[in-house]
Amino acid sequence: MNKSIIFVTGLSGAGRSEVMKALEDLDFFCVDNLPLALLSDLSKLSNSSEEPKQRLAVSLDVRGNDFFTGFLSTIDNLENSVRSNTILFLDCADNVLVRRYSETRRRHPIHESESLLECIAKERTLLSEIRARADYVLDTSSIKTHELRNRIAKLILNRDVSSDIIINVMSFGYKNGVPLDADFMFDVRFLDNPYYKSELRSKTGLDIDVADYVFSQTEAEDIIENISNLMKRLIPLHSTAGKTSLTIAIGCTGGQHRSVAITEQLSKILSKKFSSVTAIHRDIK
Repeated sequence: MNKSIIFVTGLSGAGRSEVMKALEDLDFFCVDNLPLALLSDLSKLSNSSEEPKQRLAVSLDVRGNDFFTGFLSTIDNLENSVRSNTILFLDCADNVLVRRYSETRRRHPIHESESLLECIAKERTLLSEIRARADYVLDTSSIKTHELRNRIAKLILNRDVSSDIIINVMSFGYKNGVPLDADFMFDVRFLDNPYYKSELRSKTGLDIDVADYVFSQTEAEDIIENISNLMKRLIPLHSTAGKTSLTIAIGCTGGQHRSVAITEQLSKILSKKFSSVTAIHRDIK
């Protein structure tokens, strides 16, 4: 079965670039501003790909001279029939488009008139047939940028991705410097240090006896419960706001014992609620 391609088009200023970014976040391979003349070759390349799960999204720019007259006929003539492809048309209210053009100070691609509203009306007319053929019409007038990923996923993939956020739980040692990419950072140096137990010094928090020593302390259980409860509340909020990855850093002195044990346990707890959780131990040699 030939693979489907998502064709993204619509009114200039309706947010095509932002939609393509959202599709990239949803693991689509995105091609922006593709000339119509290259569409047939791209379709053949997609069908010959050995990557069965690779989804393709193509953005087409109305600035092409043959776009208005050739878009639909080009799709109809693809090796894939039009029924196996999807057209996503982006619409937007006139007053919002005027505001966006005013803010960006860009010229409308159809500049046959002094009036921006007349240019928008002209483009609407030229795109009316494509809009009528579209599988999906998305009005971006009131959609905030950080909401696009979930809206696109619900529309195209029929699923909610508000909880699809990559979570990295990282142990580190303060003596080696704090991780600059951390979104949240917790200091567990208040816990008794296994380093001062000769039989544990050469081991790490990945070893059972070190982990048992760390969690024999009531404070370790308390910090795990407090951090996990806090993250369960905050991570969905960050995901809804458009964040696609988040790093939680757990620090101790050397990044070998306490932070490693806490990171392992926290990762296991969070993985029960979130689909993509990875434990990273930065300073274990």
